[in-house]
Amino acid sequence: MSGPFDLAGRVAAVTGASRGIGAAVAVALAQAGADVVGCSTRGPGDDVAEAVRATGRSFTPLACDLSDRTAVRALAADLAAWGGRGVDLLVANGGTIRRTPAAQHSLDDWDHVLEVDLSAQFVLAQAVGGAMVERGSGRIVFTASLLSFQGGINVPGYTAAKHGLAGLTKALANEWSSKGVGVNAVAPGYVATDNTRVLRDDEDRSRAILERIPAGRWGRAEDVAGAVVYLCSPAAEYVHGVVLPVDGGWLGR
Repeated sequence: MSGPFDLAGRVAAVTGASRGIGAAVAVALAQAGADVVGCSTRGPGDDVAEAVRATGRSFTPLACDLSDRTAVRALAADLAAWGGRGVDLLVANGGTIRRTPAAQHSLDDWDHVLEVDLSAQFVLAQAVGGAMVERGSGRIVFTASLLSFQGGINVPGYTAAKHGLAGLTKALANEWSSKGVGVNAVAPGYVATDNTRVLRDDEDRSRAILERIPAGRWGRAEDVAGAVVYLCSPAAEYVHGVVLPVDGGWLGR
């Protein structure tokens, strides 16, 4: 008997699937029963493929540079037509960050981060979501950030993009929820991934961060993956336009 978190028979596309949160999401969706299409700049490695296939589900690797608008449009078209009907689930997780004080933040960095973290997300969602609307079902989950709510330090481009992504989540939900398509986002807190290594390696900054997290630890990629599975599942059928923090209580502090 299927349960409220059962994704059997679904096909899920996950961007940024080569490591960190994206890799954990790919495996968690497979554990819930979905076949997975994993996308990253050079294509996910064998370790992710093996972990997904070990669950008994299929894994298809694809390569796409999210800073290349032409490549993103081609990926979006592929996913919108996948299997003749389009993927059932899109987890738009791929992203980037550039750390520079605002006064020195180059326009090249600004443009690159906005392209990858916001514009590429819209291009993917527009095509894949359009196919979902046509058939009357589907789920889209973006990876937002605590900096969808806060300002951060030395990451003006990233903060602007993640604020924009929160708004995009709500805008698409307003248009598509009545058509059977759920659009939500997760907002990871301080998760131990490559993107936060510079913070974890800074003893003073790491201590200050941990002191503010009520849960008392850095997050794990699997913590975020569980929230994504929920938002992709039938259990979240009436959840729309939400930006769900997965932050160990950071925002409540």
